[in-house]
Amino acid sequence: MRTHFIAIGGAAMHNLALALNEKGYKVTGSDDAIFEPSRTRLESKGLLPVKTGWFPEKITTDIEAIILGMHAKADNPELLKAQELGLKIYSYPEFLYEQCKNKTRVVIGGSHGKTTITSMILHVMHYHEIDVDYMVGAQLEGFDTMVRLTEENDFIVLEGDEYLSSPMDRRPKFHLYQPNIALISGIAWDHINVFPTYENYVEQFEIFVEQITKGGILVYNEDDAEVKRVAETSANPIRKMLYQTPEYSVEDGVTYLETPEGAMPIEVFGEHNLNNLAGAKWICQNMGVDEADFYEAISTFKGASKRLEKIAEKGNNVAYKDFAHSPSKVAATTKAVKEQYPDRTLVACLELHTYSSLNAEFLKEYEGALSSADIPVVFYSPDAVKIKQLEEVTYDQIAKAFNREDLIIYTNPDEFKEYLFSLKKQDKGTALLLMSSGNYGGLNFDEVKTLL
Repeated sequence: MRTHFIAIGGAAMHNLALALNEKGYKVTGSDDAIFEPSRTRLESKGLLPVKTGWFPEKITTDIEAIILGMHAKADNPELLKAQELGLKIYSYPEFLYEQCKNKTRVVIGGSHGKTTITSMILHVMHYHEIDVDYMVGAQLEGFDTMVRLTEENDFIVLEGDEYLSSPMDRRPKFHLYQPNIALISGIAWDHINVFPTYENYVEQFEIFVEQITKGGILVYNEDDAEVKRVAETSANPIRKMLYQTPEYSVEDGVTYLETPEGAMPIEVFGEHNLNNLAGAKWICQNMGVDEADFYEAISTFKGASKRLEKIAEKGNNVAYKDFAHSPSKVAATTKAVKEQYPDRTLVACLELHTYSSLNAEFLKEYEGALSSADIPVVFYSPDAVKIKQLEEVTYDQIAKAFNREDLIIYTNPDEFKEYLFSLKKQDKGTALLLMSSGNYGGLNFDEVKTLL
């Protein structure tokens, strides 16, 4: 099958291109900018475009599928040529569904935790040498790509993002997968540039539940009141299975999970991650892995990339980076690190980088998000606000939103970096937490290792 990717360089798009190439498809693509690691990975398989840019002449009648990335605009020259020729145009999730419509589709949804839960499931399957197809939003240890598609595997595990499918398809991605088995980890208002009200955002999860195939299974987090309401009020004739945070303890910086065989040390930590683990266990059991085998495998899970990822440790000092940016994720991640290292000084640094976090009206949602930090720090770039064409966010608005008199705020990348490198070592140790979906205006995370 001949496929062409418009915006092949994206994290998700280039992984799908690699998966289709592995499957034997003829793959081509274009993009106006391709960065690492996409560039090297595409080049290694002969899929890197010779030139960057858009070339309508690449779009010919022998192409059987055009796959359109979110990065592409509605007036993209290649898209216009494809429309003119009447070619079949798919969004990323729409094409994924076509690839897996005859498989058992396991879809992991939620405002937070979905990447980690999907990663946990795939880790367990990989540990027990159970081959499944998948799509996950992070690079995992032991996996070459973030997408795998085969003809023979019975199951596919999909991370179910609620963001829009493409510039042409305004449906949330997870509305296109029609799961046989689904999970919802949590609901906390996000993507306000797309879902302007909380009610509108929640509605997307209600639709998701209604699209579970009749007789299918919904696994849901009972600890989240909104998830519980959405699950229990649905009239869809499906089987509903609840989960909640399991019993655990923390001793000397090690988290122990209570199991039927006693306390078991695990690599991940934090109440939110233990909650994620409970959801993953139910999904794995519905995929044929019994409880004992799940525990054996999950004890070796070290986490998904950029999700509470330890980047440095020396003596009593430790540094983590995390993708957390929404209020609920920031609160859960900060609490987790403080719980793991209660005697150390927790320096929690949050970059406001997304559309939602840089919205003046949404900022109030962050009240209390850094309450577990001993030293709370917020960084944001006024340039990012301009690029996203948002109203200016002021120092005073941020200070008022977080409601902490000791909040430290930086807007200059160099001054923020200077602050990090001037941190004084504490007698009982320091836990440094860097939370962002960006890089603090150009911070080299490898240099953070020299701080400790």
